[in-house]
Amino acid sequence: MTTAGLNLIAQALSIYDSELRLVLSNRRFQEMFDLPDHLVAPGAGFSDTIRFIAAKGEYGEADDIEDLVKDRVDQALAFEPHYLERERPNGQVISIEGSPLPQGGWVAVYTDITRTKRVEELLQSRSEELSDQLIAHAEELSATNRQLAASNKALEETKRQLTEIEARTRLTTEMMPAHIAHVDADGHYTYSNRRLSAVMPGRPSDILGLHISEALGRAAYARIEPYLSAAYGGENTVFEFTEDHDSRRIRVAFTSDQSGGVFILSMDITEETQARVALQQSRRRALAAQMTSGLAHDFSNLLTIILGMQGKLEKMNLPPEAAELVAATQTAARRGGRLLNRLADMTGIRTPRPKAVEMGGILQDLKVLATPSLPRGVGLSVLDHTRGQHLMLDPGMVQDALLNLVLNARDACGATGQITVSAHCIGQTWLELAVTDTGPGFSEQALKKALNPFFTTKGSEGSGLGLPMVYDTVKLAGGDLQLSNTPVGASVVVRLPYRLAPDRKGGLALLVEDNEDLRAGFRDMLVELGHSVIEATSADEACALAADVGDISVVLSDIRLEGDATGLDLMARLPADLPCILMTSLPTSDPLYRDAIARAPVLRKPFGTDQLSALIDKGART
Repeated sequence: MTTAGLNLIAQALSIYDSELRLVLSNRRFQEMFDLPDHLVAPGAGFSDTIRFIAAKGEYGEADDIEDLVKDRVDQALAFEPHYLERERPNGQVISIEGSPLPQGGWVAVYTDITRTKRVEELLQSRSEELSDQLIAHAEELSATNRQLAASNKALEETKRQLTEIEARTRLTTEMMPAHIAHVDADGHYTYSNRRLSAVMPGRPSDILGLHISEALGRAAYARIEPYLSAAYGGENTVFEFTEDHDSRRIRVAFTSDQSGGVFILSMDITEETQARVALQQSRRRALAAQMTSGLAHDFSNLLTIILGMQGKLEKMNLPPEAAELVAATQTAARRGGRLLNRLADMTGIRTPRPKAVEMGGILQDLKVLATPSLPRGVGLSVLDHTRGQHLMLDPGMVQDALLNLVLNARDACGATGQITVSAHCIGQTWLELAVTDTGPGFSEQALKKALNPFFTTKGSEGSGLGLPMVYDTVKLAGGDLQLSNTPVGASVVVRLPYRLAPDRKGGLALLVEDNEDLRAGFRDMLVELGHSVIEATSADEACALAADVGDISVVLSDIRLEGDATGLDLMARLPADLPCILMTSLPTSDPLYRDAIARAPVLRKPFGTDQLSALIDKGART
């Protein structure tokens, strides 16, 4: 609408920015100077326009066009208001009025005053004879002045709209959860919202005028420099890297502005990456389970037959040599059975059940569990550097993984040595758990293959599934595992996503639901209401959890559950004063629904957090 309005103005109008690039012009500007399309396109250079019209003789005979262009550019860069009149080679007389903009640049209005000038000359020569015409022309001049005033008013409105658009654009970019910026051809920031420090902690927020290497630091700049160079060459790039401050995963997009500069969009995708890793691992495990379940079943049957036949042979009167072979066959078959069980553990369905825990407690429990299995000459130290923070972790999965790593370290140390388990937080991105030992360290082959199933350096004593199971557990939680050697032994570093537990005010809730997808949604509702949550899929499992935990404040259970027992059966087995809320999708005419509504509050699926909160607040149980 602004452009259409400007095209209705009789005067020619142009707006250039602080770098003398065309921002806006109307159609009259192009027509007045007969300019080609590329010189009236946004971004066209002022110097190119001056050079074009000078070459056509607009400024008369010029000894050196480039000197003329330079003089005009220097005058423009002074950004001073000016007014001048000149006669063009075609006899037309124009007035040129320039006004600087607050943020740099200027607006120029070109008015055809040929007729006005001719009127003035005519008035001077024939003032006495043409008094009547003088009055008419004076009125016409007045009208022209009014038109000029209207044009100036329109120009002021255009400036106001441009200022408003700029303010709205900045407000929008400040609200974006990403760093948005622009660097010029030399790598200096010409624009930036104040989100760099949020995406990459430790960096400054006020970076206008800084070189990009100063704002990001040398290490981060070294990672992005090849992509930035490609963007300067006109190639748009998107890439990811891990920054050094607290190992956040950053995604960056570079887009050339086609004028020598580059637009930058960068965002923190750490949580997205962790979720993607967990999802990929879940898919791999599901595929592995599908591939191995049938094979495991058939091999289990074969091993059962082998053990049965060997049992019969064992009872026969066989020579000692044959008896030894029977015993060896039985041992191998039983070991095969244990391997099948380990495979089932690796590929079976295991859903992480995080809750608020302190790493100090997990490490002390680990020490109690692991110490009896260590030789007298092997020491175990646990170090907690998490400052007592309550983190959202599955304590069983974490403890199992660490115990597996400690036992591996024990085997590496032999009769004497030292094992150390430490925990610390990397910023607010990772919880890092390190298990180090003073053994011989990993061989070169082990560093490459130790995470592969069935790889072992223990000969017949090892299954080759210990480290792969730990790796699977860590990946399932969205983390990572790295093997390395230290100057005194081996090191296994586990990284888990840092999830600080919220301040719980609603107590502990027991959620009983056999549908995993629905359970996840109900868990989120309870967490949103301030509850810590433990979960079960059946009445038996729920009763066992209630007996172990003891301080449950509310129970949310489906009426129909896995197994024969219902939610009503669960209520009968729980303490009478424990608040219970039932939920169901059964129709109201179902006898089970009618029985449930008579004994406890019932939520009809689907329901929202507000409905659940209202029933929890009542805390009633009939």
